Amino acid sequence: MEEVKNQGLYSVQQDQEEKSTFDFKNLFTLFLINWKWFFLSLVIFLGAAAVYLRYTTPKYQAFAKLLIKEDNSNRRSTNTVRSTSNLGIMSNAMSIDNEIEILKSLSIAQQTVRDLKLYVTYWGEGRIKDQLLYKNQPISADLDPEHLELLQSPISLVIIRSGSNYNVTGEYYYAPMNDRSAGKIYSINKTVTRFPVTIGTKAGTITLTSNSMTPMPEGKKLKIQIQSPKNASYKYAGSLSVAPISETTTIAQLVLSDEIPSRAIDYLTQMAVCYNRQANEDKNEIARRTEEFINSRLEKINSELGDAEGSLESYKKQNNMVELTINATQAVQNQDAYSQRLADANTQVALMNSITDYMDAPENKYQTLPSNVGLDDQSTTQLIEKYNEIALERNRMLRSASENSPIVTPLTAQLDNLSSSIRRAMAQAKKNTEIQRSNIERQYNKYSGQTAATPEQERILGQIGRQQTVKAGLYLTLLQKREENSISLAATADNGKLIDEPQYSGKVSPKETQIFLVAFILGIGLPALIIFLVRFFRYKIEGHDDVASLTSLPIIADVAVASDTAKSKADIVVHENQNNQMEEIFRSMRTNLQFMLKDGQKVVMFTSSNSGEGKTFNAANLAVSFALLEKKVVLVGLDIRKPRLASLFEIDDDIHGITRLLMHSNPTVEEVENEILSSGVNNNLDLLMAGPIPPNPAELLSRKSLEKVVDILKEKYDYIIIDTAPVGLVSDTLIIGRIADVTVYVCRADYTPRSAFSMVNQLSESKRMPDMCIAINGIDMSKKKYGYYYGYGSYGRYKSYGSYGGYSVYGGYGNSSYGDKNDQSVKH
Repeated sequence: MEEVKNQGLYSVQQDQEEKSTFDFKNLFTLFLINWKWFFLSLVIFLGAAAVYLRYTTPKYQAFAKLLIKEDNSNRRSTNTVRSTSNLGIMSNAMSIDNEIEILKSLSIAQQTVRDLKLYVTYWGEGRIKDQLLYKNQPISADLDPEHLELLQSPISLVIIRSGSNYNVTGEYYYAPMNDRSAGKIYSINKTVTRFPVTIGTKAGTITLTSNSMTPMPEGKKLKIQIQSPKNASYKYAGSLSVAPISETTTIAQLVLSDEIPSRAIDYLTQMAVCYNRQANEDKNEIARRTEEFINSRLEKINSELGDAEGSLESYKKQNNMVELTINATQAVQNQDAYSQRLADANTQVALMNSITDYMDAPENKYQTLPSNVGLDDQSTTQLIEKYNEIALERNRMLRSASENSPIVTPLTAQLDNLSSSIRRAMAQAKKNTEIQRSNIERQYNKYSGQTAATPEQERILGQIGRQQTVKAGLYLTLLQKREENSISLAATADNGKLIDEPQYSGKVSPKETQIFLVAFILGIGLPALIIFLVRFFRYKIEGHDDVASLTSLPIIADVAVASDTAKSKADIVVHENQNNQMEEIFRSMRTNLQFMLKDGQKVVMFTSSNSGEGKTFNAANLAVSFALLEKKVVLVGLDIRKPRLASLFEIDDDIHGITRLLMHSNPTVEEVENEILSSGVNNNLDLLMAGPIPPNPAELLSRKSLEKVVDILKEKYDYIIIDTAPVGLVSDTLIIGRIADVTVYVCRADYTPRSAFSMVNQLSESKRMPDMCIAINGIDMSKKKYGYYYGYGSYGRYKSYGSYGGYSVYGGYGNSSYGDKNDQSVKH
């Protein structure tokens, strides 16, 4: 049964603690009371947000859509993949991903920055902060191209106009190429009267030109910063985002954030130009290399053709020939036919040898190979086309990646494999051609023998003519190929096309609404969080609501901190014919106790959990309040371990007291009256103090003589107020409880721990103390933190009464030394 009762009590306590922790109504009241902190926090955060928005340079956004065209050769090579990859989605995605990486590369950004001269930044002097200028700067600056790429750190310039003079100052860092550790900062100081002007520095030659459309105001400053295009490109490459608009198209959306909208629009436009320029250079690389190869072959064949024509001319001169007519025979025709085939075979072998020599050259490794030069072997031609396609892709990737990059290494391996395959294919084709040539040569020799009877002149002229014909045919073929290659070079189309001109899409940062919203939330949330955490982690009671949430016992009074001016002798704050706050408090306590006392009941016992909570102070002032009703009241000091009444009422008497009565087994009325002293505060209030400190207080209080003394007092007095020891430290109060009718449990704001009320609730539930009620002591009305109002009116601010006239002596409460008989000191 006892276990069930304890479990029920624990549940009640837990519910009360949860109610105390999460009482949002009280929290709201706390926030309302502390409105000044919320107002101050809002002013700070909103002011900080306003200052941030005022001094932060805004960023704007521009966007453009770029159509990336597909290469027809690539389309032919991926037909198989397209047929098995959901209508070409995979190949499109792979293609546009590569182009997106190229668009975001630093090489494209550097070219764009260099074309637009974005490596030079201008600021004009403003009232609050310097303003960025773009295309409207009064003076433009530039650095010579040779030193611009080698610029180690930015060059800072400041130009101030004074009348017709312009004072140019600045500084820059320079270190020699052969000794980087010897670098230092150099200054610039020059006055110029007209523009353009050049300023020579160790970092290069600076050129300043004026803008007649935007004159420079008198006395204003123009700040200029020059940096290398590489360093300037990092900003734009980092601010650029490129993404496909869908998975089924090759259209990429370009978005750029910048401080100046027009600069962002110009950058996107020029970036498309640079991208097409770079793509066209890649596409034309094969054509250029093919042209170089054809030109070299034409020079060689032209020389050989000239030698053949010279031989013919010399032979005719030597033999005085003018015209030779040959009667064609079947043998000669066959000989001529095989001669032509032999010449074709020799041409194929010569072309293969030339390509092999071209591939063996170290400078041509991983470069595109000549294609479409007249090879008859289709497998070799296809391998060369595939090799050129991959070599071109590898060279494009090297612009934004290193040779060891994971995206370049596979391409290099493919080129090595294709190079080996080309060599094997050409070797096999050459072998086959040589076999065919051997067969043709045998047939040619056969028919040549049949024409042996032909005059030597005819034979020699035929040989020279055949050589001339072969060289002339090869020469014409190469001329035709060169023209075709030139047409292909001139007809190169752009790889990307802007669907629409870049457009301004609005301001992206800072967002005023979001920043003010965050500042407002922080301004409200920070003080709210602090108040909530302070309330959440507190372990002492603070006021009426705290106590009400921790226990269901009635609260009979909320006793405020008494000012020193309200106190009289014995720290008494209740006086006759006065009407102040403390008077009303104890009147309220008196009235509530009268309602609790039943007919014939007159004994009220005061106790607390620990020392210093004000039970003696409250008992004494309540006794005075009852005395003011013309009632006979006796205040009994049953805290016999550390008696306090004598020092409280400033009575120098430690002889008289109840302990002398308890030593008798049957005290008489006369003996009791002899121990009672007048309070000196009110004629209706008497004192029965503790008297000498006994060695055995618990045993002494357990005697029947205590009941007899109380019965005698009941006959003489209307009310008996008993001051006892703290129940949380010693068991004396539980023993005294048998003679009391009502128990007033005193707790003190900002002093009594919340955990003490678990003991209070247990004592109430177990009925170990009679009719318990609560009196809250020490509430400082000047602190607006309790969240409720008292009905005592406004009587000014009262100072803390500290230890209530000597409560510091109870510092020993809570340990084994409480009530030590050797401790006789009493402090006021």
